[in-house]
Amino acid sequence: MRSLREYEKIVGSAVLNQLEQLAENLTGLKVVHVNSTKAGGGVAEILSWMIPFMTELGITASWEVIQGDEPFFNVTKTFHNGLQGHQVNLLPSQIAAYEETNRSNAERLRPILEDADIVFIHDPQPAYLLHLCPNRKGKWIWRCHIDASHPARSVWKYLRPLLEGFDASIFSMAEFSKSLPHPQFLIAPSIDPLSEKNRKLRADEIARVRTKYNLDPGRPILTQVSRFDWFKDPIGVIEGYHLIRKFAPVQLVLAGGGADDDPEGAEVLRLVKEAAADDPDINILLLPPDAHRTINALQRCSTVIIQKSTREGFGLTVTEGLWKGKPVIGGDVGGIRLQVINYHTGFLVNSPEGMTQKIRYLLNHENMIEIMGIKGREFVRENFLLTRHLREYLTLMVGLRRGFASRLIAAA
Repeated sequence: MRSLREYEKIVGSAVLNQLEQLAENLTGLKVVHVNSTKAGGGVAEILSWMIPFMTELGITASWEVIQGDEPFFNVTKTFHNGLQGHQVNLLPSQIAAYEETNRSNAERLRPILEDADIVFIHDPQPAYLLHLCPNRKGKWIWRCHIDASHPARSVWKYLRPLLEGFDASIFSMAEFSKSLPHPQFLIAPSIDPLSEKNRKLRADEIARVRTKYNLDPGRPILTQVSRFDWFKDPIGVIEGYHLIRKFAPVQLVLAGGGADDDPEGAEVLRLVKEAAADDPDINILLLPPDAHRTINALQRCSTVIIQKSTREGFGLTVTEGLWKGKPVIGGDVGGIRLQVINYHTGFLVNSPEGMTQKIRYLLNHENMIEIMGIKGREFVRENFLLTRHLREYLTLMVGLRRGFASRLIAAA
């Protein structure tokens, strides 16, 4: 595992000194993070670096994963879809499956969670654990990674009473925050610039990946990396690609995989393949969770990165694309709006036609591709690297220990 000091060349010594000074107030603090998967998705990626770095800074940090079966993940997917605005039916049998799975996990996790000074519960899957740990001594924080700005009434009616008992909540944007009787913090996610997915690669490695997937270096490559999920709108990306093909000989890469807690991925992938038909210039890649260097190379050999989501809590694939110096065409939703600045780091769009128009603009103004790429990388350096993210978590924890009064506050 890397040391924080390895990031000094990227962020500067002052940033790392500040982290160490903040952590002096937290030495020995017992911190537990709980989510629903070790592999797949942005939450797992964030926790994979956050836990070791908290430990390096003197915090006793650990990561627990709630274990569930197919009925459990079906209902938590319903929660996810409902929080992001889809009108869903929440059945009593689903609630029973959700609560029973949390109960079975509580038997295993209760001693750890009740003894912790701070517990971070990520998203709805493990939220019910709060009510199954009556002897907890620490502060419990609900961390919402989802665009919960307009949740389905049935889902929010059930979840809100569960969440009211937490000591605080964290949202990625102010627009996502909810009316809850406790302080709320705003912390945007981030990327690890030295991870396998984001570190610099040799030109020959990038070329090997390009050759492996039969990508022509002489033609523009458009790439979307994401789970095969309806909210990522892969069908809309294919529709936009077909429109662009009328004007330019582009190639499309749809690369990603599933998450352990997402039961809909296989059906979405089937329909994506159906929409692509036998087009040799549409590359649909179902990659394993550890294909980080492959994703890195695909993004680096791309002309434009796409993330045409219809809902998005943040969109780490946007951050990754910007970090690699690529303009991003993103859906005009959620956390993508924090990252994609029109005519500066990319373009926000609402339709396949909008995607087509903006990509045509870039292909006709190649100098803008380079200019936007430079701006995008610097924008990520200043705002969306893990050192900023870690600083805000440390600041939050210092605030928890000392008390706070604000209703809605940015952590740093």
